[in-house]
Amino acid sequence: MARSAGSARSGGGGAPLGVDRDVPGLVVKFGDYPLHHGGVGVIRSLGRLGVPMYAITEDRYTPAAASRYLTGAFPWRTTGAEEPARLVEGLVRIARRIGRPTVMIPTDEEAAVLIAEHQGPLADAGFLFPRVERELPRRLASKQGLHELCVEHGIASPSAAFPDSQEDIEEFAAKARFPVVAKNREAFTRRSSPAVNGTTRIATPDALRALARDWGVRPGVILQEYLPREDAEDWIVHAYFDQDSNPRAMFTGVKVRSWPPHAGMTANAYVVDNPELADIAVRFIKQIGFTGIIDLDLRFDRRDGQYKLLDFNPRMGAQFRLFENEAGIDVVRALHLQLTGRDVPEGEQRAGHRYVVENIDLPALLAYRRSGYTTPHAPSRASGTELAWWAADDPRPFFTMLARFVRPGAKHLYQLWRTNRRGSGTGSPA
Repeated sequence: MARSAGSARSGGGGAPLGVDRDVPGLVVKFGDYPLHHGGVGVIRSLGRLGVPMYAITEDRYTPAAASRYLTGAFPWRTTGAEEPARLVEGLVRIARRIGRPTVMIPTDEEAAVLIAEHQGPLADAGFLFPRVERELPRRLASKQGLHELCVEHGIASPSAAFPDSQEDIEEFAAKARFPVVAKNREAFTRRSSPAVNGTTRIATPDALRALARDWGVRPGVILQEYLPREDAEDWIVHAYFDQDSNPRAMFTGVKVRSWPPHAGMTANAYVVDNPELADIAVRFIKQIGFTGIIDLDLRFDRRDGQYKLLDFNPRMGAQFRLFENEAGIDVVRALHLQLTGRDVPEGEQRAGHRYVVENIDLPALLAYRRSGYTTPHAPSRASGTELAWWAADDPRPFFTMLARFVRPGAKHLYQLWRTNRRGSGTGSPA
């Protein structure tokens, strides 16, 4: 069961944190995904400290809108493909309605990039956010941009190709070692014209050719080396870096299950100390000069002993509440404390703690039992468990999730099951 906390105390029940309760937080999200436990986690994390919380929601009946810790919802249904000027105008209107300086917490790449690329008008409106190089979040959210940065700075990543034509696809199919993984090259095409529905494992050259027929003359994909699941282990890093790119909160963990299997959102994970992984993250952030919250996905390749960076999310991750230090600090609390001029208390991470996303962990568990995938670094017993949806002090988001999840969720899970059963290699999760 998720731990509750007093409105002015740390999540770990320790000494009160010195938060500025005169500065609200705003959960910023673009796109239609109402069942987002990360947004609920943000609202609870800061709301339990007495920080007034606001959120952009699809409507007034989302789990986030149902939280007792939400001061106000701003219903605004977006696709994530709107003109940036329109989105900025909407954010400025929200700032006027809140009427005081407000910390922005983006939950997706589109929001993180929009904030970075429009810092002037958003700061003028009264928003608070880390000041980062304007183009950097877009480059990090791009699969091609991230791969190029990894090569430039000596960070291990899977080998990759970026086809610009059907001829490039044909040349790749003739030479590549299969299976391979296909991903949308730019984070933003997933909203408007995705080439694939998500990370997609492609088993054969013929399967690639068949899939590529729908990609047009300029395929917007990255074709990436497939790291065999039996030879790999998935790790995550969450951290907050200050204006000098120094870590003020740093956490490492191992992913036990995800949904879709091996390629999707974290369904079950543990906090595991990994100094080597933390050092890799700190070195990379220093090299690129990033400021703010990060959520990294890395896969440990047992064949060569390297941690290979798969994804760099320049914003909070949905499972960020897995991580909290002994002082009660998570990455969102670190962000709010520093942007309001407060100290960020240090402390060791709560090793052995577990995070479970209730609505997707059961199907993930069944899929992983069939695959034989193991995570030897996961503790045999959890020191504590944080549930994504259920919280005794805030139960309404859980029941709202159930009400909205049953029909579309069951349909989605069934479609993924059918995809896996076909076993053709085209369209099946990696």
